Amino acid sequence: MTAQALRVPEELAARVPAEQRGPGLGRDDVRLLVSRGTREPAHHVFRELPELLGAGDVLVVNTSRTLPAAVDGRTGDGRGRGEPVVVHFSTRADRWHPAGRAVAGCWAVELRSPDGRGSTVPRAGGPAGAVVRLPGGARLTLKAPVDPGGVRLWWARPSGLSVPELLRRYGRPIRYGYTDRDQPPAAYRTVFAVDSPGAGSAEMPSAARPFTAELVARLVSRGVQFAPISLHTGVASAEAFEPPYPERFVVPATTAWLVNAARARRRAAPRAAGGRIVAVGTTAVRALESAAGPDGRVRAAAGWTDLVVTPERGVRAVDGLLTGLHEPTASHLLMLRAVASATADRAALERAYEAAVERRYLWHEFGDLHLLLPG
Repeated sequence: MTAQALRVPEELAARVPAEQRGPGLGRDDVRLLVSRGTREPAHHVFRELPELLGAGDVLVVNTSRTLPAAVDGRTGDGRGRGEPVVVHFSTRADRWHPAGRAVAGCWAVELRSPDGRGSTVPRAGGPAGAVVRLPGGARLTLKAPVDPGGVRLWWARPSGLSVPELLRRYGRPIRYGYTDRDQPPAAYRTVFAVDSPGAGSAEMPSAARPFTAELVARLVSRGVQFAPISLHTGVASAEAFEPPYPERFVVPATTAWLVNAARARRRAAPRAAGGRIVAVGTTAVRALESAAGPDGRVRAAAGWTDLVVTPERGVRAVDGLLTGLHEPTASHLLMLRAVASATADRAALERAYEAAVERRYLWHEFGDLHLLLPG
């Protein structure tokens, strides 16, 4: 069985955050599936992570904060009732965007239909020229699909309130139908998030969610180092096998130095413990690999990345990955296969996902975690 052929039962969707599943539970009360080399998957709880890493290992973490990126609206010009929609604000185009057909001030947005239960269902965007009325007198005018062959994401020009102000006043975190209810913004904020005016992620960099300040302190006390990057993610409700869109990222010079120094120590003493570069989330992989040269050396970088990490391209700077459990049709699985190919054998991912279903691990942003490490 391949990971893509695996069927994930609906009841394995994590419907509420871990800390709401019972008295005395915290964010780190999720399970951790560990794939190490060619060994059979091992089963842990997330708070045991410090025992699985060693002095000199580097965790690369995404500091992007989660935006309240969902806003209610109506299509039409105001002369009629129009159709109710929920707008998911995905990505702001600055002066340039790799996907083209956008100018400064436009946002990539996804329009979805309310499902009557507080969540949404997919709908096509467009047509070009359509207007979406938003709270506070704001409006969106749809311009063109982000992908010329797609219908899901559209470039739109806002007017009236600025989008950051619109989200601050009227936005809420994006929620999908597998969750039980709306959650406060704090439930979508990771311990690593840094406020950055006008910037953030449409959806939470969820692999970092189970970290707590206490767990970070335990990791630091064991000599594990943290290297920050930022990658502002767009909406993740992609069609099956849809590749990721370009996203804004920053790899600071201090992070590049830390990663290169750890890799140099590992090359000098390959049998010594530590020195592994473990990305926390697929966003951290995408950012770090976008700043890595063919020799694996990481350089400070900032801008847009359209990199898609595949098994054919491989990984150059990353040794391991801490990530959630992904849908069998998600394009993220290509990245996981690339990391698994570098750390284990081709069947490692299939073994892990079969074990996750058999052991009733939970999927999605409030779910359990998977750690891929070299053997």
